[in-house]
Parts: sequence; C-alpha cells; structure tokens
Amino acid sequence: MRVLVAFLIGLAGSLAFGWWGFPAILYKQEPQPLQFNHKVHRDKGSMECASCHEIASDGQFAGIPKLSNCATCHSEPLGKTDAEKTLVQRYVTPEREIEWKVYSRQPMNVRFSHAIHVSKAAMKCDECHGDRGSTASAEPFHRNRVTGESRNVWGPRLVRVGLKPGEGMKMADCESCHADRGVPAGCLGCHR
Repeated sequence: MRVLVAFLIGLAGSLAFGWWGFPAILYKQEPQPLQFNHKVHRDKGSMECASCHEIASDGQFAGIPKLSNCATCHSEPLGKTDAEKTLVQRYVTPEREIEWKVYSRQPMNVRFSHAIHVSKAAMKCDECHGDRGSTASAEPFHRNRVTGESRNVWGPRLVRVGLKPGEGMKMADCESCHADRGVPAGCLGCHR
C-alpha cells in the first residue's frame, strides 16, 4: 500500500511539473520594445488592421508596421504616456525601426497567404489573431528557449480543446477551420 501511495504521489508530482513547471522553464518572457495600444488606434484613430499591417504583394506576410506608418502621425508626442514619449524619442526622431517580436510567425516549412484568407475567403483578422483591436497594451512575448518560436503559435495550454480565436495557430487549428468551411488544402497547400 505504501508503494502505491508513493507511486501516486510521484505520478501526480511528475504530471504537475509536466503541465506547469516544464512550460515555465521552456518559455522565457520578453517585453515588446514598446507598449502599444491597439484600442486607442482603432477607436480614436479609426484605423483598421490593414492600416498598419499591410499584406505583401505575394500575400505571404501581413507585415510588421514600419516606422514610417507611425511617424506619419507621431512626429511629436500625441499623448502624455511614457510609451508615446519613448516612441518619438527612441524611434521616430532617430529614424530607428521598432524591433517588434512577432507572436504569430510560423515555422519555415509553413507557407501561408494572408491575401487568400482575407480577400478570397473574406476572413476577418480576429478569426486567427483574436481580438487584438481591443487590447490596451502589448502582451509579453513568450519565446521557446529551444526553437526561438512564440508560444502564441501553440496557444496558452497544451490541450487544444476550447481555445478561443487567436489562442493558437497550430496545424490542427488550420485543419479544423478548413474542415468547417469545406475547403480542402492538402499537405502541399500549406507546407513547402
């Protein structure tokens, strides 16, 4: 009986470490170089995602906003926040690009066209990226210490059931969406 109790305690401890401890060790948290308020740009600036995240001509990447997008309106601080001052002093005035950390960058073997999904399928950005338009600050970037990839691709938990839009962009998420819409893609539709 004592052996069984010891085994069950060891098993519970191992499972707890695997579910909570291992991800804490595997991912390191990094702040974005600048706090960004999507909500104020959407509400007060009447901006849409494509105002800053332009789709490349080949449709492969929606793009990280270039400093020129920001500098158009922010040659001087528009507000009184520290982020606004930092934007102008550290990036706009010296004309230095902001090195944003990309939450949704896919592995190199994945081919993805925003153009097909946005234009042809008429999908909204929040269907994959979640409701970023209502966020008032940039969430920390969680970098996998082994692969260098973002945890946002995997999502907040290992179990894929019950994830909301924007809480992961794994192959199973894409396959589910394609199956729900009756659009076959096949392996070579997404992979190089």
